[in-house]
Amino acid sequence: MINPLIFRQYDVRGIVDKDLTNESVYLLGKGFGTYLRNKGLKSVSIGGDARLSSPRFKDQFTKGLLETGCDVKDVGILATPVLYFSIQDLGTDAGVMITGSHNPPEYNGFKLNLGLMSIYGEEIQKVYQIIKSNKFSEGKGELKIIPGMIDKYMDYVVSVVKIDRPVKVIVDAGNGAGGPILPPILRRLGCEVTEMYCEMDGNFPNHHPDPTVAEYIKDLIKAVKESDNELGIGLDGDADRIGVIDENGNPLFGDQILDIYARDFLTDNPGEKVVADVKCSKNLFDDIKKFGGTPIMHNTGHAMIKQKMHEDNIKMGGEMSGHIFFADRFFGFDDAIYASCRFIEIVAKSKKKVSEFLSDQPKMFNTPEIRVDCPDDVKFELVEKVKDEFIAENYDVNGIDGVRVTFEDGWGLVRASNTQPVLVMRFEALSENRLKEIKDLFEAKIAKHNK
Repeated sequence: MINPLIFRQYDVRGIVDKDLTNESVYLLGKGFGTYLRNKGLKSVSIGGDARLSSPRFKDQFTKGLLETGCDVKDVGILATPVLYFSIQDLGTDAGVMITGSHNPPEYNGFKLNLGLMSIYGEEIQKVYQIIKSNKFSEGKGELKIIPGMIDKYMDYVVSVVKIDRPVKVIVDAGNGAGGPILPPILRRLGCEVTEMYCEMDGNFPNHHPDPTVAEYIKDLIKAVKESDNELGIGLDGDADRIGVIDENGNPLFGDQILDIYARDFLTDNPGEKVVADVKCSKNLFDDIKKFGGTPIMHNTGHAMIKQKMHEDNIKMGGEMSGHIFFADRFFGFDDAIYASCRFIEIVAKSKKKVSEFLSDQPKMFNTPEIRVDCPDDVKFELVEKVKDEFIAENYDVNGIDGVRVTFEDGWGLVRASNTQPVLVMRFEALSENRLKEIKDLFEAKIAKHNK
């Protein structure tokens, strides 16, 4: 049959030829096709990333879709943002991106879309239930191969971005699907580009394709430090998450990258909302207010941020993980290729160096994500108990996604992971001593209930 554990919160994901076989992917296609036909929908755009298994999985998924009566438009091997763009450009009801994102080479997966919105949570489980029931729609769909979608996407991005002067930049694509796309766009926009690992290779021979982890961008950091480039850009495997390195070789966190976009955006759009997930720095939320915007704190998860922007007509959003969303001069989906161009647009018109963009902010001391084992059947209830304690003690609590407690001089967060049997914590404060105090406070309350 099919392993139910591959149906995650935001996508379908598993190990190639173990969880994901030709047969199981074919069933996935039939399940998703039936899900769409039950809604009266039938046109689907499908693409795959650089992974070695993506072409054959695309064929198997397509076979399943066609047998349910869905019409399929195959846009080829490309980056996730280009697949999203194809949904908009071709006007399809739905989209399927075959990608393992930033997971190791032995993984692959499927991002499922209704229009430009991601299917997640209970909706993904509905696809599983259809497969489990073995009751599929029947029909004979039409397959069309659509060439040239990458070129059309590149033309569009070049038409909506203006870079005022040549910027020197190094691009590390991690041998992912964004490698053949971003450098040519930047050159057309007038930049001087040095390419690093921009050839697509599903073995990812140089490093794991995740630009938010320092270990995986050490070559990019070294290259920027040893050159006169103004910045470095890193992409993840399917090019929907961005990493930025300043001219001194220092990585920027996802919330800092979003903060730089927000300052620029709010200069021309005062009063607009900017949404960010609960793991982002207090500096970001304070800064959005300072620059005349309205900060919105929301759940972690690219699908959740995208949905919130759509529902509340928000034009900009992002996450600590490097997903950045523009509905300002763009379509509202997470796109590290477009985000890279927007960042360089800011660099080109600023008199400051990248390292100086946020130099006026308070220095914050923070932890990375801290993960603590906690069984799936306990984790959500435990977080609720901790939340209730903080509320009872009159702390400033935001409970939208776990528990985030804000203090005058910092904040702490604990939330249950949506994908693993762990609690995720993060802490930030104006001093190292205060950081330890906040961390100790949270850990004491968690330990009381995690036995």
